[in-house]
Amino acid sequence: MSDPRLKRDADAENEVHDVASFVDPARNVVTPVLRLPEAAALAVVTAFAEIVGAAKRSRTATTEDRDGIVRSQVFEEGDVYLLDTPFDDFFADRYVMDFYNVRERGVCSRMHLHTGLRFVRMMTGPETRIRVSSLSPFEVTNVPGVTPFVPREFEDELPDAPEGVRRTRYNLVVPPCSFVDMQIPRGVSHQFNAIGEHAVIDSVHPEESIETFREKMSGYRMMAQTVFLAEELPSSEACENLPT
Repeated sequence: MSDPRLKRDADAENEVHDVASFVDPARNVVTPVLRLPEAAALAVVTAFAEIVGAAKRSRTATTEDRDGIVRSQVFEEGDVYLLDTPFDDFFADRYVMDFYNVRERGVCSRMHLHTGLRFVRMMTGPETRIRVSSLSPFEVTNVPGVTPFVPREFEDELPDAPEGVRRTRYNLVVPPCSFVDMQIPRGVSHQFNAIGEHAVIDSVHPEESIETFREKMSGYRMMAQTVFLAEELPSSEACENLPT
């Protein structure tokens, strides 16, 4: 029987695999949901971001609970709060992430994959875009008369590949004041980078308990549930400039 695990070291928080030989087992599916007036979008995104900020300041949220879970966490793309934790009769959970602005931070997140599938809703406010990237083309839902817009897509070369390695990076742009869903199968590459101040993700991890058991992890930590495809975080120049 083949080993079902994706990771070499279950609890490692910076495990890097070879991007040259990596092949996506499936594709990410993107579904535009809606666009909002600026004031409404800003109110929604700000409310979610404030939850994450409050968690960072909370002694309870930054301390292990009786199940060994720390709700307030940090990921490469932003600060995270584990809103709904899994329990014995329910193995899914839900996170909220407040994105870093790559222009302020000076670096981009790395291309990566997760040990379980993810269902994310990206939400932007005014003057903010999210650059979504993968090593495989996206499948975009477009139901005429229902889908509010079709996001812009473009291709470039993965900027942080090792010397001598060339990989195409497929990109999609979440526009300002919009909600966009993405279904991410287990082990499929992706990368989020927010350009602007107002961007959050509401993310469901449908098999959280299953994936930690499958990988033989000691607990729930987003960094440990991730495999990276680059050693270093690239500079913001690798993700902040979008073609016009």
